[in-house]
Amino acid sequence: MTFLPEAIRTIAFVGHGGAGKTTLAECLLAKAGAIPTAGSVERGTTVADFDPLEKAHKHSIQSAVLHCVWQSTRVHMLDTPGAPDLIGGALGALEAVETAAVVINAQNGIEIIARRMMQWAQKRRLCRLIVINKIDAEHVDLPTLVQTIQDAFGKECLPINLPADGGQRVVDCFFNPAGTSDFLSVEQAHQALIDQVVEVDEELMSVYLEKGEISPEQLHAPFEAALREGHLIPICFTSARNGAGIQELLDIIVRLMPNPAEGNPPPFMKGEGALAEPVQAVPDPSKHVLAHVFKIVVDPFVGKLAIFRIYQGTVTRDTQLFIGNGRKPFKVGHLLMLQGKEHVAVPDAGPGDIAAIAKVEEIVLDSVLHDSHDEDHIHLAPVEMPQPMYGLAMEPKRRGDEQRISDVLHKIAAEDPCFSVEHNSATHETVIRGLGDLHLRLVLERMASQYHVEVDTRPPRIPYRETITAKAEGHHRHKKQTGGAGQFGEVFLRVEPLPRGSGFEFVDEVKGGTIPSQFIPAVEKGIHQVLAAGPVGGYRVDDVRVTVYDGKHHAVDSKEVAFITAGKRAFLDALTKAKPIVLEPIVDIEITAPEGCMGEITGDLSGKRGQVNGTNSLPGGTIQVSGKVPLSELNNYQNRLKSVTGGQGSYTIELSHYDPVPPHVQQQIAGEHKSAHGDEDS
Repeated sequence: MTFLPEAIRTIAFVGHGGAGKTTLAECLLAKAGAIPTAGSVERGTTVADFDPLEKAHKHSIQSAVLHCVWQSTRVHMLDTPGAPDLIGGALGALEAVETAAVVINAQNGIEIIARRMMQWAQKRRLCRLIVINKIDAEHVDLPTLVQTIQDAFGKECLPINLPADGGQRVVDCFFNPAGTSDFLSVEQAHQALIDQVVEVDEELMSVYLEKGEISPEQLHAPFEAALREGHLIPICFTSARNGAGIQELLDIIVRLMPNPAEGNPPPFMKGEGALAEPVQAVPDPSKHVLAHVFKIVVDPFVGKLAIFRIYQGTVTRDTQLFIGNGRKPFKVGHLLMLQGKEHVAVPDAGPGDIAAIAKVEEIVLDSVLHDSHDEDHIHLAPVEMPQPMYGLAMEPKRRGDEQRISDVLHKIAAEDPCFSVEHNSATHETVIRGLGDLHLRLVLERMASQYHVEVDTRPPRIPYRETITAKAEGHHRHKKQTGGAGQFGEVFLRVEPLPRGSGFEFVDEVKGGTIPSQFIPAVEKGIHQVLAAGPVGGYRVDDVRVTVYDGKHHAVDSKEVAFITAGKRAFLDALTKAKPIVLEPIVDIEITAPEGCMGEITGDLSGKRGQVNGTNSLPGGTIQVSGKVPLSELNNYQNRLKSVTGGQGSYTIELSHYDPVPPHVQQQIAGEHKSAHGDEDS
C-alpha cells in the first residue's frame, strides 16, 4: 500500500535506559494492530529487541526499525538504546525522523540521556515531544516532574494530556478538554497550549483576542510552526504497563506531529568544502530520488543491509541508484521495510518512508542515494558523534585467527559510528575503542557468540601526541656509494608550531630547482614517516608546519629513496631542536552517582589531576558531576567507581583537547621509548 507524504509520520523514541521505550513501542504496535499482542522485554518476546544479546541483557543495544498504520497514516518508529555507552544508535536515528520523542521515567525523572537527547534533537532542529512513561508506578510525583521539565527545558514544555485515576487513564487537553485530572486543571492546560500556539501567528492571535476561542482545525498550521521553531514541546503521559495513554499517543502522533512536508528539512549539501551549497529536499514522489543511509546492519544470512530514509522521489524494485558521487549505478533488486528482524518486501517507497536494500557492498553509513546521472556530490551534514575514547588492546586467543578477527572488527565498525579499530605500528597493538566498558563488552560478546572468535584484552597504551614549541631548522645530506650507482639527496627545512588542532602543513619553497620537483613528494614522504612516530615517545606528531626551502641533487645518483631518507633525517634534526613535547588527551567526564558519594568522587578526580567543573542534583537522590581529567588517569576507573558507589555509579567520557604532559611524565615516556628502540633514529 502506497502512502502519500501527508499520510506518513516518522518518530524516534529516545531517552535513558529503563524509561520503557521498547515496551512503549510494543504497545503502540499492538494497539495499531501491527502485531497480535504486545511482547515483553523480560521474556525476550518484543519485536524491537530481537538480537540474542538484547534478549540476554534485557535492554536495547541497537536501534530497531518498526512501523504501523493508524487512522490511514503510516507511522515509522525507531526504538533506540538508552545506555550512555550505546548512544551512537540513538543519534543515528535522529537522522531519519521529523520528531524526537524523549521518553522520561516518571519514577526516576530527567536522566542524563534524556537531557542529552533534548539538546541533540534541538541542535538538529527536530520537533520534540516529551513522553512521561510509568505514570502508574508507586511513589511518583508528577506535578514536581512537570515543573522540573519546565525548569530544565523551558516553559514551552506544556502538557497536551494529563493523567487521571492514579495513572489508569489520561484526559485530553487539546482536542476535547473535558474532565478532571490527578493534578492541574484540564482547562488551564488547554488555555496554556492555545496561548503558546497562537503566539507564532499574529493574524490568528488577533482572531483569538477578538473572539476568545479557536477551533483545533484553525490551530493545525500554527501548531506545526510552533513545533518547528521549538516554541512548543508537548508533554504527554503514558503507562506502557497498563495501556494508559497509548491510543492517545498514537492520536497525537498522527494528528499533531509533523509529516515530511511539515518538519524542518534536513541539511543536505551539494559540493565539497567551502564551495558546498545547501540543497532543499522536496517531499515530492515525482521528483528524482534523494535518500540517506542512516543505519547499516551486517546480517550473517542477508549480508549487508542498508537502511535509509527517503526524502524525495520514489524508489521501486527496478530503480537504478547511484551512491554519493559514484558514477556506476546499481539496480534495486529487493526493496524492504523492516519490522524488527522481519524483512517485508514492498513494491515501492516514497518521501518519508524508511526502507532497506540488501547485498550492495558499496553502500556505507551516511551515504546519499540518488538516481540522477549528472548529480553533483550531495551529502547530509553529519551528526557530531561522540569520539570513542575507551580502549582495549586485543590479540587472538588462537594463532591464525588474525585475519578473521580483522574481518569481524571491520564489519562491526561498518555498523557502529562510535566504534573504531586502530592498528598502532609503533606499539604493535590492535586497539578497539568505544564509548565505555559496556560498549566494548558487548562487542566482545558479539564476536564470541555470533562470529565464534575470541580474544585476550588488556589496557592499551594511551594515545599520546607529540608536537613542538619553538621554530627550528633541520638539514641532512644522504650520500651512499656502492659498487654501481649511488644515492644522493640533500634537504634543508624549517619547522614551526601551529595552533592546537591544526594538524600538519607541508610548504614547498624550493627555488631554482635545487631539489627537482619530481623529488619533492619523496621529501614529504620521508617527513610523514616521522609524523607517524615522533622522536620523543614514538607517538604521532601534530600541529607542525614544515617548510622545505633548499637542497641539492646529483644528476646521476639522486633518486626517490635518497630524498625520502634525507627528508626524514632533516625533519628529525629539526624536531629535536624545536623543543618537542608530549601531549596527552584530556577528556570531558560526566559521572552519575548517589548524592552521598559526591565528596569521594570529587576528591578522587582531584587526585587524578582532574578538575571538577560543576555538579547537578538529579531526582531520586542522585548527582551528576562533570569535569575534565587526563585519559591516562582513568585506567580501571570503572572498578574504582563501582567501589566508591556500591555499584550504582556510571560515567561517560568524550575527548576535550590535548594538553602537555607534566615534565616527569615526559621524561618517563622518553626513557621508555629510548630503552625500547635504542638510538636507531638518532
